[in-house]
Amino acid sequence: MLTSIRPDRDAVALAVSGLLGGLLLWLLGLHTQGGHPFSASWVTLVPLTAMAAAELLRRNAPRTALAVGTLALVADQFTRGSLATILMFTDVMYAAVLYGTPAAARRLPVATLLVTVASTIGFLAWFRKPEALLIGLVIGLVSFIPALTGVSVRSHRTAADAARLAAAQTARLAEMDRTQAVVAERARMARELHDMVANHLSAVAIHSTAALSIDEPETSRNALKVIRENSVEGLAEMRRLIGLLREGGQDDAPAAAPTLAALDTLIEQTNANGASGGLVCTLEDTRDPGADALPTPVELAAYRIVQESLTNALKHAAPGPVVVRLGRAGELLTVEVTSAFGSRTGPTAPGSGAGLVGMRERVALLGGTFGAGAKPGGDGVKIWRVRAELPVREREMRE
Repeated sequence: MLTSIRPDRDAVALAVSGLLGGLLLWLLGLHTQGGHPFSASWVTLVPLTAMAAAELLRRNAPRTALAVGTLALVADQFTRGSLATILMFTDVMYAAVLYGTPAAARRLPVATLLVTVASTIGFLAWFRKPEALLIGLVIGLVSFIPALTGVSVRSHRTAADAARLAAAQTARLAEMDRTQAVVAERARMARELHDMVANHLSAVAIHSTAALSIDEPETSRNALKVIRENSVEGLAEMRRLIGLLREGGQDDAPAAAPTLAALDTLIEQTNANGASGGLVCTLEDTRDPGADALPTPVELAAYRIVQESLTNALKHAAPGPVVVRLGRAGELLTVEVTSAFGSRTGPTAPGSGAGLVGMRERVALLGGTFGAGAKPGGDGVKIWRVRAELPVREREMRE
């Protein structure tokens, strides 16, 4: 606490320079007035010393410094006067507004203005001479002008502090946006990587298990054929994704995003991969052929949902039909994939649950609804159903 009331170097420099300047003026016999009650030359040093002491408190205790400085200035008027005392008082007034409380910064300029006006009117009424206006002018220069200067400097400092705070907040918000963008991009990359590769790797895992467990040359040959096809296609998908990441999506001939028009090929591939497991995949598209084209994000999301659903059916579904249904009701595109729910005797592939998470995220980004789970089907047989409803208007989709 003791260090908090110690005067800073600027205050000490102003106090010492003011005191030395006043002493020099006193030694040279330069005073501002004469013929006052305390006309002894040495008495002028008393208010000068008090004003120098007030300068030491200008920043740490501006209210005390102003009170001491005001008393010293009044006392100086009863002596032969010193210009150094008056100049130091202007700095004390300036510091009281600049470093004082907000209330003091508001009130001091008004108070000094009122004092200046009242003094001018009083001296003019007393002396009844135009020269009395000069007294009011001097009072204004000594009190009101320093206070007004302090208000101006304080306002600029407040504005600068606000600008620095706004800049810091902007920097923090920019860092938060950057972090969120990185997280969102990583999630998008994870979805794309999973959707593109999981289907092929699932087929490889299932058929390699079948080739190892069934000791039949023809079965092994068919399994190896499927494994090779899916490995080649998986590598091609991986190369495409790696190329997009390296080039930043600025390739001269960027790969087109898959659309629902490619579902026939996807279903044929699923039938080939799932034949050994007793899966039969079919497509039921009830959309109007003359309907407007779907936005690219909707096409991509619908395709990926079907792709991931077929991958899950390939890994987990019991033997039976796998039906992909597409429909459009008003401004909603409906995607539904059903498969037999239950266990099967053939080889399966483990799942991580990332596929359902990715589908749910895709639908949420477009502002749609998503559901997946076991449902009762016909003849008392349970089915696994994945259903998504996607808005087809871009203005309704979330960014």
